[in-house]
Amino acid sequence: MATIKITQTGSPIRREKDQRATLIGLGLNKMHRTSELQDSPEVRGMIRKVQHMVSVEG
Repeated sequence: MATIKITQTGSPIRREKDQRATLIGLGLNKMHRTSELQDSPEVRGMIRKVQHMVSVEG
């Protein structure tokens, strides 16, 4: 299965609690951290929820 690389580019300060929890679920909790996850509909949905705070490669 394909993998995608997600990098956090935005700060979770002054964001909703569910957006912070989504970042933690993606394996991100600090700026410029990168996480490599399998490409699945669940992960794509989480990325869509915080798309303004992450960048996606692959």
